Amino acid sequence: MKENFDLALRALLKHEGGFSNHPADPGGMTNLGVTKTVWEEWVGHEVDEKTMRALTPEIVGPMYKAKYWDKIKGDDRPDGVDYAVFDAAVNSGPGRAAKWLQACVGVEQDGGIGPKTLQAVFAFGGDLVDDYGKRRLSFLMDLPHWATFGKGWNRRVAEVVSVAGNMAA
Repeated sequence: MKENFDLALRALLKHEGGFSNHPADPGGMTNLGVTKTVWEEWVGHEVDEKTMRALTPEIVGPMYKAKYWDKIKGDDRPDGVDYAVFDAAVNSGPGRAAKWLQACVGVEQDGGIGPKTLQAVFAFGGDLVDDYGKRRLSFLMDLPHWATFGKGWNRRVAEVVSVAGNMAA
């Protein structure tokens, strides 16, 4: 829902943490979940480590809204589902996040959120957040970096499902 973006962003940033540059992370230099490459695309020029370290939630918030929340149509989703899909979009890409949602609700998995997907989301009779979390975790378990990052990814998905379930209740 529209009023959930700030709450969803705060919850997301708890998982994303601060500055990192882990050698096994294919994203490379990252702060608040924003990779150097994504930030450079957003600002339209190259940035250095000092700039990456200086990112704050207030600075990155508009980027998260435009590149992820708006792409997955977070304002148009039920409480909880908005956060679960938003977190997945940031972590695995908006298209993949949309396809998982479409698979859950039984519509064509084209990676775009349109009226048919939104209608199916609102008509879904089961535990959509839980089903979504299971699909997301299954994908993550098949990634080659699972051995390195799997424990954290598993915890993240479980926490997202819990928070999203509370939002939906």
